[in-house]
Amino acid sequence: MRTPSVAVVGGGASGALTAIHLLRLARTSWTPVAVTLLDQHGRHALGQAYATTDPHHLLNTRADRMSALHDEPDHLLTWARIAGLDVNGSSYLPRTIYGRYLRDVLTVAEDPPNRPLHRVTATAVALDGDHAVRLANGRRIDADAVVLALGNRSPAPVPGLIAHPRYVADPWAGGALTGIGDGAPVLVLGTGLTMVDVALTVTRAHPGTVVYALSRHALLPRPHLPQPASPVPVTVPDEPLRVADLLATTRRAVRESGGDWHGVMEGLRPHAQALWRRLGPGERRLFLRRVARYWEIHRHRIPPASAAAIADLRARGRLRLLRGSLIETKPAAGGLRVRADLDGTMTDLDVGWLVNATGPSADVTTDPFLASLITAGMARPDPLRLGLDAGPDGAVLDAAGRPSDRLFTLGPLLRGTLYETTAVPEIRAQAAALAPRLVEVAASHAARAQSVA
Repeated sequence: MRTPSVAVVGGGASGALTAIHLLRLARTSWTPVAVTLLDQHGRHALGQAYATTDPHHLLNTRADRMSALHDEPDHLLTWARIAGLDVNGSSYLPRTIYGRYLRDVLTVAEDPPNRPLHRVTATAVALDGDHAVRLANGRRIDADAVVLALGNRSPAPVPGLIAHPRYVADPWAGGALTGIGDGAPVLVLGTGLTMVDVALTVTRAHPGTVVYALSRHALLPRPHLPQPASPVPVTVPDEPLRVADLLATTRRAVRESGGDWHGVMEGLRPHAQALWRRLGPGERRLFLRRVARYWEIHRHRIPPASAAAIADLRARGRLRLLRGSLIETKPAAGGLRVRADLDGTMTDLDVGWLVNATGPSADVTTDPFLASLITAGMARPDPLRLGLDAGPDGAVLDAAGRPSDRLFTLGPLLRGTLYETTAVPEIRAQAAALAPRLVEVAASHAARAQSVA
């Protein structure tokens, strides 16, 4: 019988973790499975986050929580010590080192050769009816099961912006920030995690660079404590759940714990996906509109070292937060002239560079490959259009709401269904749970195809 095959579309952390858990299961169950890991940039296992070469871009989670293996929580620490790194559980590793780690784990998972892994560099453009992945170069990758592991999408275009050589539409595109070293002022749209990375990079590239960071609320991610807080139990009311109930419960827990919001967030984290599922569609929209930004800055925190560097830049006037919105941009000598509404006051700002750090696009249909699946009726967006609609096991739902028996997804594409699904701890759990299903599905379809042949 031919070897069952699985194609993983997307070679970042989500795709790599899927391949790792799938290959490890194939080994322990003595089940042959051929895995194709498809990445359009050839950055297999690195994706956007871990392809950075800036050593000051740190993981936003402690090392003791970042193992790639769901059943071996100390795996990363063991790897780091063998590699000669001075690391403990409370370390925040450079993301470039974590990328090396993921690549090493992937390499180990594919050895010996009876568990083949094929790394392919190409762009997926469509799925054919038999679930072959069609590539931009005309090639087809046949598969018994397909996993969509596309990770975070590029930032959405910002109204009022013009195309310009000094406008960086996606700071995570290869080499996007390498030109920003002339000392000209930089305007960054957004004040979240991406802005932190951009500011750290461009201010180190030139001692005179000043960064202006513009967003509606001008809120920065909060820092982690030097030592993690103990989880504070949070009792949430029974169904039906409203955003108002969730906020009231959280605020009460913070008060009763003496203001320990870090502990409250630690207590909420394991239940975040279940709480999101309990919110109705209207309540989810309300959360995104009114609460999401405050949740994100408290939930997705930055390492103490990054927070100290940002505080130093602000104290020296090299990072200035602006609260407001961009109105328009025009070419100007040496860069761009930006008009912004800052707390109701129209302000013109001349900058040398403009960087879009507003975060991943919030509309899944802007991705051409995903849009082709939706148009073909093979998938449908979730009600909020943050990702794809899927069943509890990650099976993609078609236009009629029927779960696919061969097409699955995990990670950021489940954001509308799970919301908290972008961090490695959540994704590795999804990958571990999905692996047995993929082995079963691939083996079943391979056997069926063999019998027909």
